[in-house]
Amino acid sequence: MRRFTLAIAAMAGALLLLTTGGAGATASNPPTDRSYLALGDSVVFGFIAGDGNAYGNAANFIGYPDFVGRDLKLTPINASCPGEASGGFQFTSSQAGYNDNGCTPYRANVPLHVNYAGAATQMAFAVNYLKTHPNTRLVTLGLGANDLFILQRTCGADQACLFAGLGVMAANVGSILSGLRATGYKGVLEVVNYYSLDYGDQTQFQGSQLLNHFETLDAAANGAVIADAFTGMENAAAFAGGHTCLAGLLNAAPGAAPSCDVHPSITGQQSIAQAVEAAYIAAKQAGD
Repeated sequence: MRRFTLAIAAMAGALLLLTTGGAGATASNPPTDRSYLALGDSVVFGFIAGDGNAYGNAANFIGYPDFVGRDLKLTPINASCPGEASGGFQFTSSQAGYNDNGCTPYRANVPLHVNYAGAATQMAFAVNYLKTHPNTRLVTLGLGANDLFILQRTCGADQACLFAGLGVMAANVGSILSGLRATGYKGVLEVVNYYSLDYGDQTQFQGSQLLNHFETLDAAANGAVIADAFTGMENAAAFAGGHTCLAGLLNAAPGAAPSCDVHPSITGQQSIAQAVEAAYIAAKQAGD
C-alpha cells in the first residue's frame, strides 16, 4: 500500500509557484444551454510538470474536458485546480475540514482555466455556476488523489489512519455531490474515477481500486454515475502489458527511459474523455 500511496496519490503533481498575470474565462462566457462544468484536480486541469513558462497561460494545459466538449458539442467550463483535495474544495484555510495539496498557492499565483470571480472555493464557484446556469448539460467531478497524497505523508505506515482518512474523503465527496444537486441541477452528474499507473503491478492495481472505491462510495445516493476511466485506461494499456507509461498514456518525464510523470498525456486524456462520454450517453439514454 505504501508503494501505491507514493505513486498514484501524487496525481496532483509538483507545483511551480510563479507570480505571473493573466485571467481565465468567467462563468458568464458560455451559452447556458450547452454548458459542461468540469470540477476536480490536476488530472482534470490537464496539468503537466515542466517548463515554468507554460503556467502563465492556462490554455497551455489540455485536459479531458476539452475533448468531451468537442465530441459532445458542449462548452467546457473547467474549474479544476491542481492540488485540490476534498476538504479544500469546500472549505477555506480558516475553516474546519480544510485540506490542500497545493491548490491554494497555485490559484494565488497563476491562472486557472476559469476565474472564480470572488468565489472562495471551487465548491462556491460550482454552486454559483449551477444556480445561474440551470440548463447545464453535464457536471463531472474528479477528486480524491490529493487526499491520499496528504494521508501518505501524515499516516505513514499506519493503515488505520489511512482508512479513516479515506473515509473522510468519501464523506467529503458525498457532501460535494449532494451540494451540487441541492442547487436544483437535474442533469447528468458523473464521478470520474482514477487510473492505475501500472495495471501489471498488483499493488498499483489494487491500490487504485481502493481509491476508486472510496471516491465513488456515495455516487449513486446522489444520482451520480461513474465514468470508468480506470477500465478505459486499462484497455488502452493492454498492448503494453498494462504499463501506462509504455503505452504512452502518461506524460514523459526526464530520466532514463521509460520514465513518466503521473499525469495523463494527451492520449491518456482522450481515453478518460471516452469514459466520460460513454457514461454521459448511457445516462441520457437511461433517462429517455
